[in-house]
Amino acid sequence: MARTINEVMTHDPRTIRPTDTVHDAARQMRDGDVGAVLVEDGGRLAGIVTDRDIVVRTIADGRDPDEVKVDEVATKDVEALTPDQSIHDAVRFMREHDVRRAPVVQDGRPVGIVSLGDLAVELDSDSALADISAEAPNN
Repeated sequence: MARTINEVMTHDPRTIRPTDTVHDAARQMRDGDVGAVLVEDGGRLAGIVTDRDIVVRTIADGRDPDEVKVDEVATKDVEALTPDQSIHDAVRFMREHDVRRAPVVQDGRPVGIVSLGDLAVELDSDSALADISAEAPNN
């Protein structure tokens, strides 16, 4: 069983700049088959934008994804985990922050992302979430 976040996280996460458009973020998600991209500014973690952020903060408001900048819809000032923390730290972090995905940083630089599904596969392999998370992409 994995003991650290580094063992279960997605390495080399998709990143985007704050000045890129929401449409650019959506393409990154599609191309990487992911539901979130990390916002990186000058090599440092500046936020996270999820598929839900795009829908709720852009599309539902009738805003143009080609005009809206990532910085306008991303969650900023996000806390992050480090690769050497335990997977139990990640579970506690997600509970406390009520999130499904958490950025992983090393010296402030984004190096990964860990999801609730990653943790389910590792800690509760018989769960429905683990089954779904372990499946190959269906897009």
